[in-house]
Amino acid sequence: MDISSLPELSKAAQSRSILSLFSGNNNNRVENYSTSTAGLYLDFSKQNITNQELSQLFELAKTSKLAEKIKAQFSGDIINNTEKRAVLHSVLRAPTDIKHKILGAQADEVIATEQHMAEIVDDISSGKLRAASGEKFTDVIAIGIGGSYYGIKVALSALTSFHTTGLKAHVIANVDGAAVEEKLAKLNVATTLVVVISKTFTTQETLLNALAVKNWMLSQSTESDVIEKQWFAVSTNIAKATEFGVLEKNILPMWDWVGGRFSLWSAVGLPLALVIGNENFNKLKQGAYEMDQHFQNTPFEQNMPVLMALLGIWNRNALQYSSLAILPYDHSLRALPGYLQQTDMESNGKSVSNAGEKLTWRTAPTVFGQEGTNGQHAFMQLMHQSDDIIPTDFIVCLKGSSSLPEHHQVLVANCFAQSEALMRGKTFFEVESEMLALGVSREEIARLAAHKTMKGNTPSNTLLLEVMTPENLGALLALYEHKIFVQGVIWQLNSFDQWGVELGKQLGNSVLKVMNGGKNCVLSASSLSLIKRFQGLK
Repeated sequence: MDISSLPELSKAAQSRSILSLFSGNNNNRVENYSTSTAGLYLDFSKQNITNQELSQLFELAKTSKLAEKIKAQFSGDIINNTEKRAVLHSVLRAPTDIKHKILGAQADEVIATEQHMAEIVDDISSGKLRAASGEKFTDVIAIGIGGSYYGIKVALSALTSFHTTGLKAHVIANVDGAAVEEKLAKLNVATTLVVVISKTFTTQETLLNALAVKNWMLSQSTESDVIEKQWFAVSTNIAKATEFGVLEKNILPMWDWVGGRFSLWSAVGLPLALVIGNENFNKLKQGAYEMDQHFQNTPFEQNMPVLMALLGIWNRNALQYSSLAILPYDHSLRALPGYLQQTDMESNGKSVSNAGEKLTWRTAPTVFGQEGTNGQHAFMQLMHQSDDIIPTDFIVCLKGSSSLPEHHQVLVANCFAQSEALMRGKTFFEVESEMLALGVSREEIARLAAHKTMKGNTPSNTLLLEVMTPENLGALLALYEHKIFVQGVIWQLNSFDQWGVELGKQLGNSVLKVMNGGKNCVLSASSLSLIKRFQGLK
């Protein structure tokens, strides 16, 4: 069994109605096509798949040696083969005994870093550690990009109800100077803490933003030691960070076995911990650890990350749907689609195998989405009435976090209704019957009926969280991490490098070189013309 046989296996599904799978002898479909763990419940009964087809996907997982690959990852084997690295972000949320078992001597450094980070959070929260002015900190700026940004952003917005320390967080990633100035205009130098996150401390966008914030702080502050007392860094490059002005004691390390897009669990999460406190940050890691345990120890047939991954493989490679919509019906999860765009497409958006050979099948889908109710009045028109079928993950909390219960009931109703509508659709006959019942004339029906039909048959998952808590968020993020890993295993690619990101960085330097009077070696006539137009308007 391999991926290339999936289109043949899906022939029946291509002409089958998902709704028909709920009829006849399928009364237990929801019970059989759902699973729960770590505060999450997954209903995948609206997927266009049968028991026989699903069993073939489990066979595909076995022939892909998925169980062995899962064990290899959690054991610290070098599974990032192109960069010759282990992939061990999960060990950062594991208990101390597991850290020692997997990391050996390095476990002491990891544990010491966690303790140092916790001390920083406690000292700033209590007021023991203060700004150069002697005042207590009120705000923290996190400066990073990519993986050093998205994880913090999604967790900060998701856990607003758990912002308990009194600090307000501001994330700067956009290299647009207007975005930087907009953030700084709201802040007071005398009470603002800065955390710069860059593994190498050479990332162009991060350093440019860090320099702008540094200059702002030096120009506004009357304290000569403002940088030393108000700046922290998360980096492996201590020399570069100290050269920038950050005290060595304020630099927290990173490790090459923690990829950027999976780094929230490390010291990269310092800005988040400063806002939600150590207890809540530990609960976030605990929820992720519970999902780790489920992923490692649960049979594939009930394994939530494995099921979601295999269903994604089915939609992508068997039914050949090219996109995936992420629709959180929860304002706190509004940043989740952007986070998953990075984790999914940067991980698996590749066409070369682990062995360096051209793959003969498609890999990562195009991931997009936004808050569900907003999407209903925007791109979901295309999802309902274009010929494109876009599989969807609906995500909603059973209990809301606001004091407006009627709003939450309507929100949840919309979520459930949209998954039903995407599956059910509306035929020409149904539209015609509906309009006749309303007394619409035959002439008007003939004019409008075709415009009101919906194709339906769109597969979806519905993920329910009991309530938004640090534990449940941790489990949700770990769920998608593991799903992406499983798909990478089955697609036979390396989910943990990102060479495509590097090309843009290289050419960006080439463009800047030409802008500053250097010789062009690689740029096209189009790019050179654009540079001239930019320089002519400066």
